[in-house]
Amino acid sequence: MTPRRCCVFRDWGIGVTGGLIALAAALVAASALGLVLRRRAGRFRAARVSPVPSGAPDGPAADVLTEADLGGPLGRQATLVQFSTAFCAPCRPTRQILTQVAGMVDGVTHVEVDAAARLDLVRRLRVSSTPTVLVLGPDGAIAKRAVGLPRKADVIAALGTVIQQASPGVTQPADAE
Repeated sequence: MTPRRCCVFRDWGIGVTGGLIALAAALVAASALGLVLRRRAGRFRAARVSPVPSGAPDGPAADVLTEADLGGPLGRQATLVQFSTAFCAPCRPTRQILTQVAGMVDGVTHVEVDAAARLDLVRRLRVSSTPTVLVLGPDGAIAKRAVGLPRKADVIAALGTVIQQASPGVTQPADAE
């Protein structure tokens, strides 16, 4: 009868030390990936403009949303669009942040879209996870996009750039002395 081997790694020619080094490397790589993903979550990025292929039917542009798409009116200055689902944990705090910011800034509306009910929009806009937040200009063009729970300051900053682009001739008033 042959003796049993106590370690699988010896069958592969790797000692216990080699296995521990491989485990440590895997933990470091997973931690680094987790930190990168956490850092990117909720950050607003400029929306990519989707080129319309030549010969494509005259359908809705992928980067412009209308009141019919949203089921509600667009804001006079900007619109905050949130894609959410029923079982999304960070969707509730996202809704609260966007509602607060829309209430603070005149001419900004918040529209929540149920991603499960509007799969046509989800596919068209390539929404891959919830919450996804879009900042639309007054014409419905997507200017900024964030995936994950955004910070309130980031939402206000994204709105500021969209509103400033929409009205370039308007300057901020100086502080009263």
